[in-house]
Amino acid sequence: MKSLLIKDTTREERIKIVQQSLNVCGHECEFCNGCDNLGGGAPEEFYAPYIEGRKELSEINMEFNRGIVH
Repeated sequence: MKSLLIKDTTREERIKIVQQSLNVCGHECEFCNGCDNLGGGAPEEFYAPYIEGRKELSEINMEFNRGIVH
């Protein structure tokens, strides 16, 4: 499995990583809570810091789990 770290991916790869991870169920539902993102806002916006190379996925996920919403 390829590293998901910012230093090991391009912006385009990070976009695909986020899209693929959010489409696990195969449906494109808004606010369905299938990804446990209830109240976290649009997933693409929520993970924008990762896509733009400012924060690692682990940092964003830890913040979400601690209740820090961007």
